Amino acid sequence: MTRPDDQHEDDLTYLRRAVDLAREAYDDGDEPFGSVLVDASGEVRFEDRNRTKDGDQTRHPELEAARWAATNLTPEERAGSTVYTSGEHCAMCSAAHAWVGLGPIVYAGSTAQLVVWRAAWGLPPSAVLPLPVQEVAPGIEVRGPFTELEDELRELHRAQAERSR
Repeated sequence: MTRPDDQHEDDLTYLRRAVDLAREAYDDGDEPFGSVLVDASGEVRFEDRNRTKDGDQTRHPELEAARWAATNLTPEERAGSTVYTSGEHCAMCSAAHAWVGLGPIVYAGSTAQLVVWRAAWGLPPSAVLPLPVQEVAPGIEVRGPFTELEDELRELHRAQAERSR
């Protein structure tokens, strides 16, 4: 059985990869979000980053992971998988996650944190209501945010805010 401290360290390992993917997205001109889909045995099965810079705001990595899982994993494999993501799922991605039947969501930074940061930088609110995962998909187990990654995430999003001005 995995001890809580072991789980935390495993979560941080995958979350660090998700944050690396978020940085790759930022470096490529996209909003800084990244996600990693890990199966029950700990194998990374899919990973992606935001690809919204060309105008399709549905190209979130969490939605891409759900689509990939629906095509490539059995319902049992999906239920045993965990999605690690740099930022808590938006409402669209939370719904897709639940509809596809994926397991837990583990996020580095929360929607609430991002809302506060964006407001402090004078950015307008999102076009979509910033709901926590469990308001959209109440049956999904969630873990996060992880304070160990907060400064790095805030800096990525601050840089994005400056670039978008």
